[in-house]
Amino acid sequence: MTTLLGHRSLVQEAAALRDGTDDPVAAVHRSCDRIDTVDPQVRAFVPEPGRRARLLAAARRCAAGAPSDPAARPALHGITVGVKDIVHVDGLPTRAGSALPPEVLGGAQATVVDRLVAAGALIAGKTVTAEFAVTAPGPTRNPHNLSHTPGGSSSGSAAAVAAGMVPLAIGTQTVGSMIRPAAYCGVVGFKPTYGRIPVDGVIPNAAGFDTLGCYATDVAGVALAASVLLDGWRAPRPAAGAGRPVLGVPVGPYLERAGAEALRAFGEQRELLRRAGYAVVEVPVMDDFAQVVDQLFTMNRYEVARAHADWFARFGDRYREQTTAAVQEGRKIGDAAYEAARARRAAFRERLAADGAAAGVDLWIAPSATGPAPADLSTTGTSIMCLPWSNAGLPSLSLPAGRAADGLPLGLQLVGGFGADEALLVDAVGVEDALNGAARGADAR
Repeated sequence: MTTLLGHRSLVQEAAALRDGTDDPVAAVHRSCDRIDTVDPQVRAFVPEPGRRARLLAAARRCAAGAPSDPAARPALHGITVGVKDIVHVDGLPTRAGSALPPEVLGGAQATVVDRLVAAGALIAGKTVTAEFAVTAPGPTRNPHNLSHTPGGSSSGSAAAVAAGMVPLAIGTQTVGSMIRPAAYCGVVGFKPTYGRIPVDGVIPNAAGFDTLGCYATDVAGVALAASVLLDGWRAPRPAAGAGRPVLGVPVGPYLERAGAEALRAFGEQRELLRRAGYAVVEVPVMDDFAQVVDQLFTMNRYEVARAHADWFARFGDRYREQTTAAVQEGRKIGDAAYEAARARRAAFRERLAADGAAAGVDLWIAPSATGPAPADLSTTGTSIMCLPWSNAGLPSLSLPAGRAADGLPLGLQLVGGFGADEALLVDAVGVEDALNGAARGADAR
């Protein structure tokens, strides 16, 4: 029986493709064979007739144009990548998980895709998204258990990496659409600081929050991708003599939103990290969390309604129930309420940063989701554990962190300072090592 799970190291594949021990044609066959084998069940990719022929032609061009010196080959030479279907890719229609005509949704290729292609990547295809990256689920299943949701809205991208179809996939996050699917599918998901990757060529959900990110099987993989994709990338170098980062636990109403199983696992993770030499401090924050939630959704729904004003007026009968509700909610929110919510967000960002600085926090840690993936394909789960960090525009990352009682993966969320993406990725390696060491010890027992 073919397992639906697969592990493909982006760093290892990229190194082999650059040094010539692997080649782009073989990489394409590897991805297409895997898609043909498992995607009829997982349904991570938007169906594409002629995918293999298109990719083989691109692979041959890639190989023929490669510099003879392996050191001169680009970082993602020959790597196959899945791209969320709200991101425009030349030659592939954008449907955004919707029933609208693709020609209505078309546009110029996104800068993020330009950067992938310039780095030598081959676009394996479009990955399934919740309709317009809101909440109406697509057909994707969780490869750990097909009766469970993979999360949303970047469901296809997370599942494609978890199932070993591609070593790298692109998603977006407005509230929790990168981090939650990473946790549910047991992969590493990275959402950069708001604005670090240009979002031109991406169909908007809520422009004040929308952020492009990526999935891989480990931190090294997302760091490699980040070096290609982020504006102003600064090759991270741990400071000489620098110790482990101080980890902050945001205690209070926010953390209480996590379920019992997530909190149990989070307690174990905190203790594990303490034993590994990390300082873990509890910081009371967000005592007004209910108001923060209301503020974010006021802004979010207002922006959703404005982004869809024209399309909804013309094709409203083709929208699914959840997206229709979001648009209609947003149409009831006036400009004054929106501007007041924006002001409350600015104050929240300042207060959160000040609370972290006063406690000496380098990274916040929290559960990536309220628990494991629900056994419900009509929902993508809740984004509440990602909400404050997305509201503040902070870079965040989800690491696989143990399993729930039903065997499904859980995630640990790391959150860095605004613009400090490189430091977050450096610090995440140590946390990943600690978690993996604990997992190996548990397996040995």
